[in-house]
Amino acid sequence: MSGAGRTVRTQPSRPAGGDDRSQERYTYRHPRPSVAVDMIVFRMVDEQLCVLLVRRGRKPFAGQWALPGGFVNIDESLEDAARRELVEETAVADVWLEQLYTFGQPDRDPRGRVISVAYYALIPADRPVQAEAGDDADQVCWAPVDDPPALAFDHNEVLGCAVRRLRTKLEYTTAGFALLPATFTLSQLQRVYEAVLGRTLDKRNFRRKVLMLNVLKPTDRTHRDGRHRPARLYRLAQRRFENLKDRGIFFPF
Repeated sequence: MSGAGRTVRTQPSRPAGGDDRSQERYTYRHPRPSVAVDMIVFRMVDEQLCVLLVRRGRKPFAGQWALPGGFVNIDESLEDAARRELVEETAVADVWLEQLYTFGQPDRDPRGRVISVAYYALIPADRPVQAEAGDDADQVCWAPVDDPPALAFDHNEVLGCAVRRLRTKLEYTTAGFALLPATFTLSQLQRVYEAVLGRTLDKRNFRRKVLMLNVLKPTDRTHRDGRHRPARLYRLAQRRFENLKDRGIFFPF
């Protein structure tokens, strides 16, 4: 059949005194696509959900913004490649990663047939992050996800997929809390949900639902936000959250 791969069968030489049933080796001759990884790193910046972008310093798309990423080396796993590329291009390390989706349209990369495995990460608001451009990136920035620039390759599609996944995970995981500091006010929690969902939530209904779920543990500390009176700080009660999830109780807002 035209374009089909060709199997070449070779018989290794038999060692002296060896077993007659020596194994045959097979080599499959077929065009092989390149494999890449792309990372979508989310963080709250000035009460906005933002994504980490790099400006490309090399062709293709030199001078255009893109998600950090690159090709997988022959001797490394996908996740190792994702972590390495993220450090090389942005200096951001030690982040939690989860595989998002695989993007494989034949024309997604002008350099040839490239399949990309995307990962996303959530960085807490209180974690110091000093992103710096490196490798083939000449600048980095945190861009609001609700108004991103035109990105290289198919990265606008990749980013949109990650935002939709994050919105879905708000209902049944602690993804929203992963964008918060360890202790937070109810207003900070609401702003995270609003930033991820892309819409305004009624303050009274939001607080009623959250407190009714009993997944927050109040602390004895407060936080002053601007001219408002100090607000109580809470932390997530992880075990209570998991118990509700096990019972099939979700968190729609």
